[in-house]
Amino acid sequence: MKRLILVSGLIGLTAMAGELKGVKMPDEVTVDGKTLKLNGMGLRVKFIISVYVAGLYVENPTKDPAAILKADEARRVDLRMLRDLDAKATVDAIRAGFDANSKAQMGALKERLDTFCGQIPDLKDGQVLTITYVPGKGTSIVGAGAATVIPGKDFADALFAVWLGKSPADEGLKKGMLGT
Repeated sequence: MKRLILVSGLIGLTAMAGELKGVKMPDEVTVDGKTLKLNGMGLRVKFIISVYVAGLYVENPTKDPAAILKADEARRVDLRMLRDLDAKATVDAIRAGFDANSKAQMGALKERLDTFCGQIPDLKDGQVLTITYVPGKGTSIVGAGAATVIPGKDFADALFAVWLGKSPADEGLKKGMLGT
């Protein structure tokens, strides 16, 4: 098994399992001492262009997005870029997802969302952006540089709702991440 040490200090153990659009992701990763399983993989498409492949890792796999968001368990999304993507485009998409799924909570989330968005780098084809939530610690983003941890399960829920909420960024991506 390969060992990958993430900038955030979390350790991921890999064994190849899932594959989509030539992107392979491990069946399991270890985050903060917990084994997360690959729940599913999906393709983000924007205007017929493949943007990234996302893999969702959870402690207890399920096809129910509400169960994933409700559970106070570790979860992770790995985004493997299929094209170059500037930080502004990524930030705009995340902000739109927050607006579509968590608008009522934006007063409490705005400052943390601003901090999180400030950590998003320009991304290159093949690069991986890893977003991890650890209960009691918060949400980290690792892609290019040191990770900042954003506190609060409410923030993690709003962020993961960008992909898994009632108004996801991409319905096909959501279905893939849920393994449906």
